[in-house]
Amino acid sequence: MDGKSLSISELVSVARDNSSVGISVDSAELVNASRKTLESRLRQGNTIYGVNTGFGELQNSRIAPGEAGRLQENLVRSTSAGVGAPLSRDETRAMMLLRLNTLVKGYSGVRMDVVTLLCEMLNRHVHPVIPSRGSVGASGDLAPLAHMALVLMGEGNAELEGVIMNGSDALSKAGLKPVSLREKEGLALINGTQFMTALGALAVHDIGLLLQQSLIVFSMSLESLGGRISPFDERVAALRAHRGSMEVAASIRRICSGSSRLDRGNSPQDPYTLRCAPQVIGPLEDMLRYCENIIVTEMNSTTDNPIVLPDDGEVISAGNFHGQPVAVALDALAIPLQALASFSERRTARLTDHKLSGLSPFLSRRPGLESGYMVAQYTAAALVSEGKVLSHPSSSDSIPTSANQEDYVSMGAYSALKLRQMVENSFRVIAIEAVCAAQALDLTGGPSAPGVAKAHSTIRETVPTLDKDREISGEIEDCCMLLKRGALL
Repeated sequence: MDGKSLSISELVSVARDNSSVGISVDSAELVNASRKTLESRLRQGNTIYGVNTGFGELQNSRIAPGEAGRLQENLVRSTSAGVGAPLSRDETRAMMLLRLNTLVKGYSGVRMDVVTLLCEMLNRHVHPVIPSRGSVGASGDLAPLAHMALVLMGEGNAELEGVIMNGSDALSKAGLKPVSLREKEGLALINGTQFMTALGALAVHDIGLLLQQSLIVFSMSLESLGGRISPFDERVAALRAHRGSMEVAASIRRICSGSSRLDRGNSPQDPYTLRCAPQVIGPLEDMLRYCENIIVTEMNSTTDNPIVLPDDGEVISAGNFHGQPVAVALDALAIPLQALASFSERRTARLTDHKLSGLSPFLSRRPGLESGYMVAQYTAAALVSEGKVLSHPSSSDSIPTSANQEDYVSMGAYSALKLRQMVENSFRVIAIEAVCAAQALDLTGGPSAPGVAKAHSTIRETVPTLDKDREISGEIEDCCMLLKRGALL
């Protein structure tokens, strides 16, 4: 960790694959320099927000030097006011990693003892139990980060080897000791955007995985409905040169190359859900690229307050903790993600409607006696309807906090939480289209494109052909897990 080069793929590796973490020598020097600067300013008698003053509305309360450590620990305890279901293990690890990455930049004024403990908690799998609700996204994700910081103090609760225990026991069993916080360290641990950024980074990664596989599933549907390949012609895409649309068209051409199932329709043009894939899915490609840049920038930023500048010997109180840049990006990403899911559900509806598809009603072998995939489309519709509500921007709202000292907040934590739910829903919507498209290919003839054939066989390894009505809930979830693993790629 060096505070400036962490990538989303590396974050996923630590969060989900348990990759170990170390701290660069240069970063350790920067951390020590920033601590010396803070201590020097305090010896000079300077008033520094949150170090020898109270917090928020209480900023004008002076704190005696002997109470500085108690102030920081009280801050962590009182801010641990989160509620609701806890974060998952990978979300917690991502959040810890991002907090570590901002501390090692060397502008937070903490001791290396704090940085080292957080690093070793990751490596020894001590995972604080962090409630998912309670952050308004400024002054950063205070409540979630406070629950993380509690465990560094030997308090709160943590998960170790699948068992929930108090923070002190978890540290002890992992061979670690808690730290007693000193000047600014509580504030440095909780003041930042690591909750929303962690969830956002995981969402960006997962949406990228889903987007590429959705084009494969789209191509399965296109083949089974005998759609036309001409709308994806490179010359057509170039005439409206949005990068995302051109990339989507190129992907569909590659996936469908070698197919004998296409161009079977009698109408001069296909419906929008087949013909307009580049125009509808392309904006998600573009927005994903934009949001990835925002997230990676935030992952490698200093987001706490006040900021310690060792080179200049200054401590500046500012607003780098405000979550608006991340909140707006995550809200924006939700809109084209919703379009992807809605677009997919319309193809599922077309596949199961014999008047539109020309296939057996609801893709059943014995329609009437059997209902086939009729209600699978209902489920997709329900998930898409939920997405319509979740895609409303959270960052367009603000409720002032701390007696109006913090009078405009980002609500970015909920931007991240609702995007997380939309990602889950979207994987399931695409999985439903995938099982329906696979069934439709079974009901039609002709050689598929090699890419489509491979995807079809991969799905069939997990979800068998629907020869008669059976419970399909588990099969949808199984196909969803295939997509989450990137199996179709």
